Amino acid sequence: MAEQNIQLVIITGMSGAGKTVAVQSFEDLGYFCVDNLPPALLPKFLELMKENNQKTQNVAVVMDLRGREFFDSLFGALDSLAKEEWLSEQILFLDADDEVLVSRYKETRRSHPLAPEGLPLEGIHKERDLLDELKGRAQQIINTSSLKPRELREKLIETYKEKSQQVFSINVVSFGFKHGVPIDADLMFDVRFLPNPHYVESMRPLTGKDQEVSSYVFKWAETQKFMEKLLDMLQFMVPQYKREGKSQLVIAIGCTGGQHRSVAIAETISKHFGEDYVTYIKHRDIEKRKG
Repeated sequence: MAEQNIQLVIITGMSGAGKTVAVQSFEDLGYFCVDNLPPALLPKFLELMKENNQKTQNVAVVMDLRGREFFDSLFGALDSLAKEEWLSEQILFLDADDEVLVSRYKETRRSHPLAPEGLPLEGIHKERDLLDELKGRAQQIINTSSLKPRELREKLIETYKEKSQQVFSINVVSFGFKHGVPIDADLMFDVRFLPNPHYVESMRPLTGKDQEVSSYVFKWAETQKFMEKLLDMLQFMVPQYKREGKSQLVIAIGCTGGQHRSVAIAETISKHFGEDYVTYIKHRDIEKRKG
């Protein structure tokens, strides 16, 4: 899997909510910034950035309201970008209360782009309806109603400076259900349906880290099919958690005692993702066996 090397922030939201201040803030953070790039050109633009300037790590793109077709195109571009493993993207949606937006339009004496000859509030209501679906896809939503430009700038710099330094990691934990489930797991899988090495006398004192036990666990067709489906699902889910902004993902694998099956499978998962992510493994109950 290709290494992700470009961080993309799409800046959008309500007209008058502070996108100009936002793009200036990202420039201060060292982002390569583009204003009003058509969504249809976004995938090609990023490919060029990747090919021609390997030093570019962060890109911020402002996308303003241009109509329903504009956002249909944007959703298509986002779906396309979600398949790119070298890219990590996030939507930043800037919002503000209606009365605040009206006040800002009056201060600047500008008309709303969706109501050039009508009242600003009419345009604001149309814009909210149009942006509703996009707001639902945003990973970061900031209401700027009570924020001065300087305060918004400070908030963005603080937020995205931390995110740029954040390292995503995967923690794989094996455990035994008879000792209780881990309360900090994000994803939990029960492997008690697999053939149990505990009932093979020579393997009882061993663990899933031993080759004899691991070979026994993985020789069965149901284990092989389970691992194929599990790794395929995790391969899809892990980048989504990272794209959402999560810094750590805890995957828990449980069997009866936490000694054989869960350990062997947790080791396999850890090795699978260890090539592409910072990965840690812990066998919580491996020393709790008796006899």
